[in-house]
Formats: sequence, structure tokens, C-alpha cells
Amino acid sequence: MRIDIAMMKLRIDVDYPFPSRMKSFIYVALRLKHAKKQDYLKNACILAQMINESSKTVRAYWFFTPYTIPDEKLLALLNTEKHEVALHVANNPFKELKTLENETNRKVKYYTIHGTNRFVAKLLWGRKPGQSQAIIPEGFPLISFHTFPTMSLDRERYLHGCELTANEIPKWVEQGIVMSMHPEWLFDKNDKTKRGPYYDVLKNALAVEKEFDTITIQKKLAIRIARDFREYYKNVVPTEDLLFKLKTRSIDIFTFIDRKWCHPVTNPPLNWVKTDDNIGLLEIKDYQTWWHSISKKTRNMVRKAEKEGVKVSIVSQSDDLARGIWQIYNETPIRQGRAFPHFGESLETVTNNMYSEKFSTFIGAYIGEELVGFIQILHGDNIAVLSNILSMQKYWDKAVNNALLAKAVEVCQAKSELWLMYGRIGNHPSLDRFKESNGFIRFPVSRYYVPLTSKGRIAIKLGLHKELKDALPDSIKYPLLPLVNWFSRLKVRIKILKFFRNPLLY
Repeated sequence: MRIDIAMMKLRIDVDYPFPSRMKSFIYVALRLKHAKKQDYLKNACILAQMINESSKTVRAYWFFTPYTIPDEKLLALLNTEKHEVALHVANNPFKELKTLENETNRKVKYYTIHGTNRFVAKLLWGRKPGQSQAIIPEGFPLISFHTFPTMSLDRERYLHGCELTANEIPKWVEQGIVMSMHPEWLFDKNDKTKRGPYYDVLKNALAVEKEFDTITIQKKLAIRIARDFREYYKNVVPTEDLLFKLKTRSIDIFTFIDRKWCHPVTNPPLNWVKTDDNIGLLEIKDYQTWWHSISKKTRNMVRKAEKEGVKVSIVSQSDDLARGIWQIYNETPIRQGRAFPHFGESLETVTNNMYSEKFSTFIGAYIGEELVGFIQILHGDNIAVLSNILSMQKYWDKAVNNALLAKAVEVCQAKSELWLMYGRIGNHPSLDRFKESNGFIRFPVSRYYVPLTSKGRIAIKLGLHKELKDALPDSIKYPLLPLVNWFSRLKVRIKILKFFRNPLLY
């Protein structure tokens, strides 16, 4: 059969019924079929939804074993326009073909053969120790899909990473190569078989689920909490479709900020739990208004920087800027009394992170030719955010940060930004004082937590969704800060000591 070369072809081998490897092994070993479990063929359903949402021309060939026959939920997603049900032979070709066609009410045309070279897996699938796969008898009525040129997407993703694999996909499509994959490695990887996780490359290839590009997942105990890390730059009000997709990915809670300064949330559902939060916010009218609103001491600090020879200006993203930032990051492992998270980052990491920000402005502070400080401003929807403000500690007496912040206000006015955000206020007393002295106020906002599972609902009732620093009252939190800072410094010192003892491990 000729397959249209202009089409993206996917071969999906559904070997195991559950995302959990151990649970799948148990069901296969016990020869259990049609499991009425919530997570039965869970990743297969996610794959089918992604394919259905894609505007690309796609044809997906689904190869099912006797233990992964699609249930009604998955079968409803496998429309005949984009999907074709096929047989993944485990042991008995004729019997398995009849069962698959009867259970799905679909005519099957293609087959592949499930194979394994591992001894335990052979026993699991009921084969003899020397038999790696089933034998297809003469006269079997299906067409072998093994004759089509195939590239293993989950293996390529494991071996070569996301970017290199993504660059190869258009070539494979043009050449008519079938991309094969296993649902169990959609999000996870297996070091033994060298497969997965290929969700990122497949998502990009299908051009779907753009809303997941900026979603991060945090694990707290057994709770999985998702948030959009751009929540301050854009309006994040979750749709039912997004919440459903998050739930299918085993997310227990989704949280987001209410950007009430420009787009307040109206009529939230009753099950959305609201908590108090804040941001450090500066309303920008014009530079002179800001200048006269700050204290005389702060204005003198800005003037001092100029007298000390500190020159500030907008700088373009470049390798020279990245090297300067890298040198500032690695000047000292301790800043403001606690471990500095960027200390020890490689120049490559700093460079990649700098170039990845497409909607940002960098302001550099120089003494002569040396970069002694910088600010990174991220420009979002109805707000600018100070993502980074940092200077060399050896020039602390030259008020570099004050000069940088003054220039940031000037830049925001020139770009007609109405609001400038500088993190939160309430978790670092000395930094809070710096923010307030430069005109930032503690602006109250609300944070919403949306429970997606029963586990998430219980976690919210028990208060497990909150960060410890936010759950504690100020009267308890502030006296504990010196201890927290000391422990932070101790960890980084231990890390440095281990590095010098055995640098090859890092």
C-alpha cells in the first residue's frame, strides 16, 4: 500500500495498559483484559487528543495487544479520519485478530509483532525462553507494517534530546518515514530500553497544546501542583479544557494569580480556593513623578553612583553580555545572607537563558569597560517585571543597584509601561526595604487554587498546598529567617567543599 508522503505518519505500539510499569506488568502477567480503571490507556488517550487537535495532516496507526484493547473512551477518540486500529501480535495471531475486530467493531488491515529479548519479559508475555516474538503463520490476512520505513521517536528523543530530534522530524515527514512510539514513554524515560520522554517533540511537531509551553509542575509530598510561570506577564484564567488536560496528566492542583491591577477574575467557581498574596508594584506615571516620590536618601544614592563613575544604558543581548552576567553570578556563593542560586552556573547555561527571553530589555551598569551590574526587564501584558537586578558585591559602596533601578523606571516610561513589578514583599526584610525605598508598594492580590482530584481537594483542606513561608505568620516567620539563611549558607559551603574534593562529579 502506498502512503502519502505529505502526511505525518505515526505508529503507536500500545504494549501496556497503564502508565505505571509495575501495574501493567501485573495485569499482563495475570492475563487481565479490559481493566475498568480510571488510568487504563491514559497516555494513549492523551496522544489521541493531541492528534485530533492538530491542524497537520496526520495518520496514526494504533497497534493493540490482547491486554490493551481500546475501551469506549479511547475508541471514541480514534476517529477514522486520522486513526486506524491495527494488531500488535502477542502470541496467537488469528485469535487476537478476531478479538480485536469484535471488540472494536473496526476492520483491521495491518499488524506488527511484539518482541522482547529480555528473559523476564518473555515469561511475562507467556513465551518460551528462546522465543522473542510470536510466529506469523502462512495465510495470515493482514499486511505487515514492518515493511514501511520507520524511525523510533521515543528512542531518538532519549538519545539526542528535544532540539535535535525536533529538527529531524520535518525531514522524516518529507521522506515518508513512519515515526513509531510507545504511550508509556510519553512523559517518562526508560534507561534500560533507552526510550522517552517524547511529549515535547511530538507536541511541537503536531503544533498543539501551546498553553503547556509555560506550565511547570511542583511536587509537594505526593501532591502535584501546576502553574504557569508567566502568570504575572499574562492573564491566566484556566478554561475547562485546560483543567481537563491537567487532570489527565495526574495534576492535583492548578494555581494562578489574579492580576487585579488590570484584569481581575470575575465570578470564580465555588471550588476555586482563594488565598491572599502580594506583589511589589510601582505605578509608572513619568520619571519625574517617581523621582520626587522617593526619599532624599534614595535620590542621593542614584547621584552617588553617577559620581563614582557608574554608567548605565540599555544593552543588546550578546555573548559579551552573557559573559558579564556569568561573571557576576559566579562572584560569590552568598548574597544577602543566603545561598545564591545562580552561583556555579555554566557560561553555556547563562547564555542560553539570556537568549531565550524574546521580550526583555537588559540594562547594564559599567565602570570603565567592566559590567558591574545588570537588570533584566520582562515585558508582559499590562506590566513589566524585574526578572533580575544584580551587581558585583565588590562595588556595593557605589550604589549600582540604585542607578540600575532609576534607569529601569526611565526605560519603562519610554516604552509606555504602566506598571513595574519587583517580586513579592514579605519574605526578605532587607530586600523589602530596598523595594519600598524605591517606590514599590505591597500590592495585595489573590492567588487561586483549583483542585482537580480528590487528593488535591484533601491537600487544600489540610493546607498542604501553601509554601511554608506563606503559611507561617510574620511573627513566627521573621525570627526564623536567620536560621533559614544559616542553613542555606551551610548547604552551599558543603557543595563547594565536595566540588574541590572531587570536581569530576560536577
